[in-house]
Amino acid sequence: MTEWYYSDAQRTQHGPVTAADLAALHSRGQLPPEALVWREGMTAWRPWQEMMREVITGGAPDDPQAEAFVRAAEAAPADGAYRPYAIAEASPYAPPQARLEQADDVVRGGRIVYAGFWKRFAAYVIDSFVVGAVNYAIAIPISLFAAVGLGASATPDNPFGSGAAIALIGVMYLIQILLPGIYFGWMQSSRHQASLGKMAIGIKVTRGDGAPIQFWRGFGRYYATILSSLILLIGFIMAGFTERKQALHDMICDTLVVDKYAFTDHPEWQREELGTVTIVVLALSGLMALGLIALFAVLGAVIAGGVH
Repeated sequence: MTEWYYSDAQRTQHGPVTAADLAALHSRGQLPPEALVWREGMTAWRPWQEMMREVITGGAPDDPQAEAFVRAAEAAPADGAYRPYAIAEASPYAPPQARLEQADDVVRGGRIVYAGFWKRFAAYVIDSFVVGAVNYAIAIPISLFAAVGLGASATPDNPFGSGAAIALIGVMYLIQILLPGIYFGWMQSSRHQASLGKMAIGIKVTRGDGAPIQFWRGFGRYYATILSSLILLIGFIMAGFTERKQALHDMICDTLVVDKYAFTDHPEWQREELGTVTIVVLALSGLMALGLIALFAVLGAVIAGGVH
């Protein structure tokens, strides 16, 4: 016997129930066309409007009233404004269980693939290059203007005679401090819910319940990573071991890093594997690390040989 699950008027998940139970709910007006239903074999939760013919006419093929309900629901507008009957306030079946909600393109209740340490590290490498490039693009011209100002106004008695030049240097440092927070806050609160690095890897940042984050949460989340760094990077490493792959700054800010298809209509498109971009970024990072180690080893040998 096929087991079904459905959401009531409060978007609360119930089940399992039989097709006959769904038919009874329908006849009592307790399943509006936009209510979400699911059974084993379906790749995603679907509106009752799309599935009612399978259930209602299958359970009562000779019931003209059931067929009339089906035809009316199939003709309902896409915005869900059509109401062929009153919506009951509660289900006669199970008490409230897990939440199943669909609002603002957020679908809760399906399988979630959390982004682990290596995906997040690869995204961080890409974002580091992006933020670094923007920082240098801003800092270099400001530094040149400040240097020119200091050189033109400095005297032997007052080598830092240009207040404007000093102010420019202060602005440059302020930009370097604020830019990463603005970048991550803006990108992760956008419709993509991800920085450029996370977009390349195929992951995104959400609230703990799957909802999109707002700018200030993303802004603060970046500076919360300082705490993850101060404890010997243990805060970052936690992402590889915690239940929902949360780093310390995720726990502080109530955020998750998940596959880009998590909390959507297509959870089946989520990927557990690292992916090509992640593997390439990790490989290049490893080669760069080995190159730096080799360079320092050579420099150490040269210095040691010069000392002797």
